[in-house]
This record gives sequence, C-alpha cells and structure tokens, in this order.
Amino acid sequence: MSWTDERVELLKKLWSDGLSASQIAAELGGITRNAVIGKVHRLGLSGRAKSPSAGVARPRKMRSPMLRIGRGAIRGNTALAHAYEIEAEAEPELLDNVIPIGQRRTLLELNEQTCRWPVGDPGSGDFFFCGGNTIEGLPYCAYHSRIAYQPPADRRRDRRATR
Repeated sequence: MSWTDERVELLKKLWSDGLSASQIAAELGGITRNAVIGKVHRLGLSGRAKSPSAGVARPRKMRSPMLRIGRGAIRGNTALAHAYEIEAEAEPELLDNVIPIGQRRTLLELNEQTCRWPVGDPGSGDFFFCGGNTIEGLPYCAYHSRIAYQPPADRRRDRRATR
C-alpha cells in the first residue's frame, strides 16, 4: 500500500480530529496502526485534539480513615516470638588501637619480629606498619591477629554491623 495524497490528507484530518492510530488505520483500511504512527512521525504532526474525557479530571476516591500498624522487627516463625524475651547479644566494645610513634615501621624496617599490619593509605606520606611484637608463627601482634583471624561467624556479625 502506498501513501497517496488523498490518504495523507485524510490521515491529517483524522489525526487532528483526535482519533487514535488504531481508529485511523481501520478508517483508511489496508494499513496497520504502526504504519499510521510512522507516517504521523515522518510528517511531523504534533498536538491533536483531546478527547472530551481527557480534559476532565476524575474525582479521587476518598480513603477510609484506617490506622496503620507497623510491623515488628521479628522475622521468621513469629508464633512464639512474644512468648520469650529475646536478649540482644552485647556488642564488644571496640578499642582504638593507638600505635606509638616509636613503634611504627616503614616497609624497609620490617622483620620477623615486627607486626606487618598496614595502617593508613599506602599512597599517603603518613602510611606505616604497626611494628609491634608478633605472636610466634604469625605476622601480626596480638591485637591485629584478633582482627585478622576471626572465626567465620564473628566476621559475618561484624560485616552486618557495619552496613
């Protein structure tokens, strides 16, 4: 099917009257909705008449005054959740490990007896290694060994706490 001048004029008239692309395709016959949309786009036809129902705002439904109750933080089987008091495990107090300036080491100063725990950003000038006394057979001091060698369950708990 080719677009004749008469069909293009009818398309323009129907488009400006506010008919949908499907309605125009049915009116013209032998053409698809997508063909109508493509021709409208190529012709650069814009704004068309609005249907009478589109200009009138619909009345909104009134909400019933319901009281919303938030859910508790309990997950899983909640049948017996309130029967027992659940005590949260006390979080261990985090100690701030302050490393004395005299103990700090550079990469070239490390040896088998000094802690190799890196502190700070390696790209900055104030980067250093802990330098404390290591535990026999480990590369870190007692404090940094507790951080590096945690049981898997403790690592998961610590990761959840930081999120």
